[in-house]
Amino acid sequence: MLEELKREAYEANIALPQQGLINLTFGNASAIDRDRGIFAIKPSGVDYDELTPEQMVLVDLEGNQVEGDLRPSSDTPTHRRLFLAFASIGGVVHTHSTRATSFAQAGREIPIFGTTHADYFYGDIPVTRKMTHTEISGGEYEWETGNVIVERFAELDSADFPAVLVNRHAPFTWGKTVAKAVEVAVAVECIADMALSSLQLEPNLPIIEEALLNKHFKRKHGPGAYYGQTGSC
Repeated sequence: MLEELKREAYEANIALPQQGLINLTFGNASAIDRDRGIFAIKPSGVDYDELTPEQMVLVDLEGNQVEGDLRPSSDTPTHRRLFLAFASIGGVVHTHSTRATSFAQAGREIPIFGTTHADYFYGDIPVTRKMTHTEISGGEYEWETGNVIVERFAELDSADFPAVLVNRHAPFTWGKTVAKAVEVAVAVECIADMALSSLQLEPNLPIIEEALLNKHFKRKHGPGAYYGQTGSC
């Protein structure tokens, strides 16, 4: 089972550069086995062209490395914090995709202008507050990154908003599986690209009408969903 977990994490990681979401080694993906409380994540700094399933590092929810000769991603504490906070998610993805990261660096939410956005999110893609000097310099930066994300979701449903922009940093996405988290990461970059283009065309563009938002989001999510085939999402 853990070999399969490593394979899932590996496939998600190599999908990131294939989808144009990664430059150099900036980014990572993780997949969790909830029954065992163990997740697999990319090793730190390893080039995607050289990555293998066997190199995936296994870490438990207490932060202990339980398998692997390489150091796990430096973002591992952030992934662990999200797995602890959002019990329904099965995978986390972190990228520095260009347009979504531009919104993050500007400290701006991605406004919901159209139905493509509404197919994935029940509103603007949220952004965290800026991290404090103590949070950045106190020795647990990556864990504190997770904390500011969790803080931002105090009144948000992680299923309705499966991504966040970390202020001055970049996006994190999640889903029921790590493959779904990769899909959301692709969608976030696409949505960011369209939002920037829309703002260039119409700087005062209002957000989508509530009826259209509700229709597009709820036809794909929740008990009344009817998009796709039985068992799909």
